Amino acid sequence: MSTSSPTRRAWRALIGLLGITLVLFGANALGVHLFKEGTWVPELALDLQGGTQIVMAADTEGATPTSEQMQQAVQIIRQRVDASGVGEAQVTTQGSENIVVQIPGTADEQTRERVQASAQMQLRPVIYATDPATSFVGEDGEETPFPTPDDSMNDERTVEPTNASDINWVTDRLWAEMQSYDCTAEDNDPAHSPSAEPLITCDVENQVKYILGPVELDGSAIDDAQAAITQDNGRWAVQITFDSEGAKTFGEISQRLYGQQPPLNQFAFVLDGDVISAPSMDAVITNGQPQISGPGIAEESAKLLADQLRFGALPMSFEVVSSDTISATLGSQQLMIGLVAGLIGLALVALWVLLVSYRALGFVIIASLAVMAVLTFVLLCLLSWRIDYRLSLAGVAGLIVTIGFTADSFIVYFERIRDEMRDGKSPTAAVEDGWDRAKRTIFISKSINILAAVVLYILADATVKGFAFTLGLTTLLDVLIFVIFTHPVMQLLVRTKFFGGGHPLSGLNPELLGAVHEERTTFRRPVAVAPRRSRSQGEAERRQTIAERKRAEQLAAGESDTGSANGEGDR
Repeated sequence: MSTSSPTRRAWRALIGLLGITLVLFGANALGVHLFKEGTWVPELALDLQGGTQIVMAADTEGATPTSEQMQQAVQIIRQRVDASGVGEAQVTTQGSENIVVQIPGTADEQTRERVQASAQMQLRPVIYATDPATSFVGEDGEETPFPTPDDSMNDERTVEPTNASDINWVTDRLWAEMQSYDCTAEDNDPAHSPSAEPLITCDVENQVKYILGPVELDGSAIDDAQAAITQDNGRWAVQITFDSEGAKTFGEISQRLYGQQPPLNQFAFVLDGDVISAPSMDAVITNGQPQISGPGIAEESAKLLADQLRFGALPMSFEVVSSDTISATLGSQQLMIGLVAGLIGLALVALWVLLVSYRALGFVIIASLAVMAVLTFVLLCLLSWRIDYRLSLAGVAGLIVTIGFTADSFIVYFERIRDEMRDGKSPTAAVEDGWDRAKRTIFISKSINILAAVVLYILADATVKGFAFTLGLTTLLDVLIFVIFTHPVMQLLVRTKFFGGGHPLSGLNPELLGAVHEERTTFRRPVAVAPRRSRSQGEAERRQTIAERKRAEQLAAGESDTGSANGEGDR
């Protein structure tokens, strides 16, 4: 005998679930062992683990910053350190000039740079590029430093430059300054050079020294910046999208530089005075979507630069006043209390479904919750190193709340199956028809939960985002498990003798459910039952139609008349 179609579908769904689980665990294993970034335990947030506190003071040259400037800085810093909104970082103002940044765990150097950097991006054309040497070898073979420029050197342009990449910007004094410029000197301050004048600076690796023309575009023209791997050479790059005005200006720049001899065909992306990349113009770009790439752009630096450019420049510069380690505000005791509360909730659900309502059918609920717990755990581990997710106490609350939502879904599904069996359907037919009718209710209910989680995530404060995130994530998992685990398992169980045969402990016994019909064409007459089964009799009586009630009354009256006649004959 060939296997039925529902059975084949059930096995395919369960095999698919196994495949999804293996893929998730495999991806996390790669993060742990190959990329050295993963973890087998979800990362904890500031309230449960503690972290790093960075206090920064605004540098406004004696002026008091406005409240609008401080709030703008808080918003930008929060976006930099917690772009996804689930890292549970806290950024607040302290007084009128300080900003306090609290980051879960230990903040690395890149995170500190991400917090502090002003990220002022400029686009300047390259006029001259050379090695970073500050000395030359003379005819006698000895190394001689380039002379320091003095006031006697000509600093006037003999010909007025016609564009930003015109070599007439370079005066005798500027050339001497470039030759003696030391890329490693601590007193260099290229970030504060006038935007309308040429700039002497170096690249971030101090390998190339430049003379750059005046600024032609700045960071305000950037609409978006994303780190991505280029398709042509597989290297990391930062893809920039300019606004309409910036795209027009960049198109004019590309037309001017295209076809020029090096280095006049190059343009430099300058971040805080340092050249991030100085690519050559190999085409006329009129769509306003260039990209920063090159040997110095790696994955981490590309992501860091994209974040800084996407989230804009701070309204003022900040100086780190202190950086300290802080303890957890709630700690492991509260985490244990939350986990114990979750376990108590699971235990109560298990006792209710096994002893009160569904008997052996309750093991399907417990198994579904166990599968959901495994998938939730591995997803939280994955998200911890992929988007820097941190599990806070609010997130734990979201996980606990989901237990109740999931139990509601089981009740809808199983009660629909029982209703079908009360109408006389076989267990196999009741499972299929019950699923077809219950899934609409379940999907609508879950859609409302997901919508509520999305609204909370978008509109709520950062402290509530963790709750909204876990609620939305586990709700999606709930729907997935219902489709590819709970229903397929029911399709297989009802084909066993224990469940399909209606064993009293299975939870699918027609008589205990108060079934009205023995078959779809034959109703079941209510009979006297023991007190423990009176509930089933009442259910059967409530579900009878008018015709069925009249028929039952006639049968009951006939039995009463027979009993009276038999009594008279005995006497």
